[in-house]
Amino acid sequence: MVAAWQAPAAGSDAVDDLVESALAGDRDALDQLIATVHPLVVKYCRARVAAGLRAVAGADDVAQEVCLAVVSALPGYRRGSTPFLGFVYGIAAHKVADVHRASAKVLSIPVPEIPDAADSADSPEQQAMRSATAARIGQMVATLPPQQQEILRLRVVVGLSAEQTAAALEMSAGAVRVAQHRALGRLRSLLTEAGEAPVDQGGWAEVIG
Repeated sequence: MVAAWQAPAAGSDAVDDLVESALAGDRDALDQLIATVHPLVVKYCRARVAAGLRAVAGADDVAQEVCLAVVSALPGYRRGSTPFLGFVYGIAAHKVADVHRASAKVLSIPVPEIPDAADSADSPEQQAMRSATAARIGQMVATLPPQQQEILRLRVVVGLSAEQTAAALEMSAGAVRVAQHRALGRLRSLLTEAGEAPVDQGGWAEVIG
């Protein structure tokens, strides 16, 4: 069973080996390859598919579609043309864009958002304050250049390394680190100007995602 295996880190040489084996028709390698990228795809889709769009398509459903699309497109993938993580990212970004386009055509009555999981540790007031803060920071993130927004999602929310993010976005790891530093610096400045409490390093994933 795939779930019992130790999945290699996405973007590693082990993933490249899995890709080669999957392209050669190894079904077990394909299953393990998808098991490796699926958690990353889920995190990315949850960050990109906003609460208001979930009536059109759930983030986890979009992630499932991405993985199915990766399987379908894999025979056409050629190593050397683009890193595999970049290949997966391109499919994910395209699927999310489809959801955004579809949502623009749908007129529906807003309904209360059902949280993915209950957090019994916080009072309703604390949850409301955190949600409001996240919404304000989300608006600040939207003012950043698109590439910086994607870098923050991949690095902070999805948890990719600078090297993995670089592979996905087809840029250097150094450029990723510089862009992330600038983006977080800009957000901290905006928070200060707005009189918001600073966000520590571990808290960015929650407010950006």
